Amino acid sequence: MIERATPASRRRFLRFLAASPLFAQDSGPLLASPADALNVFDFEPAAKAKLPPAHRGFMMTGTDSDETLNANREGFRRFQLLPRRLVDFSNVSLSTDVLGLPFESPIYLCPVASHRMYDPEGELAVARAARARGVEIMLSTNTSTAIEDVTRERGKPVLFQLYTAPRWAMTERLVKRAEDAGSRVMAWTVDTLGGRNTETYNRLRRLDTRECATCHGKEGPARMERRVMFEGISLAGRENPDPPPTWSTIERLKKITRMKLLIKGIVTPEDALLAREHGADGIVVSNHGGRAEASGRGTMEALQGIVDAVGPQFPVLLDGGVRRGTDVFKALALGARAVGIGRPYIWGLAAFGQPGVDRVLDLLNAELRLVMRQCGTPAIAQITRRAVISR
Repeated sequence: MIERATPASRRRFLRFLAASPLFAQDSGPLLASPADALNVFDFEPAAKAKLPPAHRGFMMTGTDSDETLNANREGFRRFQLLPRRLVDFSNVSLSTDVLGLPFESPIYLCPVASHRMYDPEGELAVARAARARGVEIMLSTNTSTAIEDVTRERGKPVLFQLYTAPRWAMTERLVKRAEDAGSRVMAWTVDTLGGRNTETYNRLRRLDTRECATCHGKEGPARMERRVMFEGISLAGRENPDPPPTWSTIERLKKITRMKLLIKGIVTPEDALLAREHGADGIVVSNHGGRAEASGRGTMEALQGIVDAVGPQFPVLLDGGVRRGTDVFKALALGARAVGIGRPYIWGLAAFGQPGVDRVLDLLNAELRLVMRQCGTPAIAQITRRAVISR
């Protein structure tokens, strides 16, 4: 027997279509300039229009049928704001402190690989935008620009995101290079260690008729020796990799660096507690923007339970699906110390270079200031769970 569609089921189906990167339809003409954007979503179709299929697919992809990617957005809709009235909001400040570092805004730029895939100036354009807007950068191990050059353009040390290498000696050299560049915080990404199935990327890559050598050289995009952070590092022995990392790797990393260590990719209270027990200085609640696993669960759905488990003194950051100032506010209200964005600033970069990233940051910071005024919380420290309610 065929089940009759209900209004609720039709709404769920339409939301699925609207969220799907393969079936989403762009509304209206493409942006002529960054100033025309009313929100960060306006940059997505402009970015897609400028990118070749493989690069577009890498930007868009989640895992399997993108359920987790879509769940990240849905997670924010499960929480509603509780506006307050007649509070003096004449002086709204976005400044905060994360792991002992002053942040001019709680919004930071997530590590995204190979920015030059999206714009010739790549990470340098992003660094200049971050400097102009007072936003912190977490730089990927797979950056297409050396950390030293990005740090110079940013005007201060960046946060460093670490992928452990096949051999421990390589990892040690990566960590030392980041520390020598001035980085004071390192985020070790652990959510892709088990592999992933990036279907959207693989489907669109089939449509790309270009030779990979056009962008990546004759060895292709995956060759470690072509990654700028591995310059000068001996890759001998990588064909016989060390055993996979375990929780004890946290202690091992702590012994070789003075940087504060975040564990990035935590989505359960149990793992958050283990990270704390093994000496991590904090965690990032993250599923790699929906690219790490096919759990179908958004990071906002995980955040509250994790914060409750580790307590308010243990730093917890969040990324995944953040598109609005209200998203940032909701995450802060549930206990996140800072909130990362990934795809939105890449959309801006791909569409317009640095001016696009500038505008994305302006929009999100402006939206966050607005909702802080609406909810009667002119300072980041005043944002608590009293400002939100779950559906």
